[in-house]
Amino acid sequence: MKNILTFLLSVFPLIAYPYEILEGKIESSVIYPGTVHTFKVSLPEGYDANADNALYVGFDGILYNAPEVIDSLISAGDIPPTVGVYLQPGTIKVGDMTYYNRSNEFDAIDSRMASFIETELLPAARSLVSHSGETVNFSDNPDMHAISGASSGGIAAFVVAWNRPDLFRRVYTTCGTYVSMRGGDLLPALVRKTEPKPLRLVIHDGSHDAWNPLFGHWYEQNLLLASSLKFAGYDLMTVWDDGNHSIRNGAILFPEAMKYLWKGYPEGITPGRSENDMLSVLLDGAGEWQLSDGVTETSDLAATYPDGNFRVEWEPGSSWIYSEFKNEDGEPVNRRKAYLLHDTSFSNPDVAGLAFDNNGNLYAATADGIQVLDQNGRVRVILPSPAPGNISGFAFIGNNLYLCIDNKWYSRTINATAHNPENGKVDVKSQGPA
Repeated sequence: MKNILTFLLSVFPLIAYPYEILEGKIESSVIYPGTVHTFKVSLPEGYDANADNALYVGFDGILYNAPEVIDSLISAGDIPPTVGVYLQPGTIKVGDMTYYNRSNEFDAIDSRMASFIETELLPAARSLVSHSGETVNFSDNPDMHAISGASSGGIAAFVVAWNRPDLFRRVYTTCGTYVSMRGGDLLPALVRKTEPKPLRLVIHDGSHDAWNPLFGHWYEQNLLLASSLKFAGYDLMTVWDDGNHSIRNGAILFPEAMKYLWKGYPEGITPGRSENDMLSVLLDGAGEWQLSDGVTETSDLAATYPDGNFRVEWEPGSSWIYSEFKNEDGEPVNRRKAYLLHDTSFSNPDVAGLAFDNNGNLYAATADGIQVLDQNGRVRVILPSPAPGNISGFAFIGNNLYLCIDNKWYSRTINATAHNPENGKVDVKSQGPA
């Protein structure tokens, strides 16, 4: 029946229809070269191109009967007027062969998909025109943006919002593949270490979800991610049942999930408070990132421990920071891999500078944020960058961190004091072997 109505609408655009479906294609992607992506856009009943419409992005096309459910929730006043954008994963055609780019796009934990949505998908969606000649319009406010997916689309939805809360802040995932396909199994650890972000989430899975001896246990990984999010203070609703790897139960839950994501609207979403003890200490009385005049001297890729007994240096192209001690003659000895950085790109953490505080903790400015490593070389805290872009400068002076991103300087105050070698050596209290 729906197909007949859609056909009639395409022929007789003045026919009344509860919602309107538009179709689009992206054939020259910069983020994913060689791929072709198709997508659909749903405009709700009574769509007004001049209104401050919310945005819903769904992976793997239209799932959960989303356009109908969204219309119903709008009518009930449970969510604001919402434009839906439904993306299919990319394919690559070579002769008669079709290659599928879904796992490369959806299972990865880096920021490529977020960049693709921002710079390619949403502009393409806005270029479409309704049958009545109205343009596709939705708010630029991230608090007005929700994103959702199932299976690999589920992890994609989470990762997009996790990497870019300036784009999306409301997330629904079902049967998410937070397993060891392309780094998804690392997400629970990253959540525990990272300063909380302004996200609200609904996570669903079933106890009979797919077990794959190569990649891990879907259900257990969803449980692990959820426990990490709770530890980190996120506004989170979890729903567990006895389902398998299917969107059936996720579709049943979808209306309730959407109402939870939009509860309290138009109030914005704010970060929670993490139980990470080192993070709590660093941020006690700390300020937010602010635009700054910057600094004249920045940190380099090496730093000396506060007591002066050894120095550290990043090994370019790797996730390792090496340390080397001095012998009685002051010569460097025992160079070793000592500090290990997180790198969601799995290619290069792109360190912009290193600095110690007076407690012997090492601060490394990386593409994944400022990573704070303890005396034993383990990342304990990640402070997200204040804006997307390339980090070209870093400094830690007094109680202030400074970052230069795309030629703009930002600063924030933290509850720690940078070690300044010009002030002499500092005896550091050991954090112990654990």
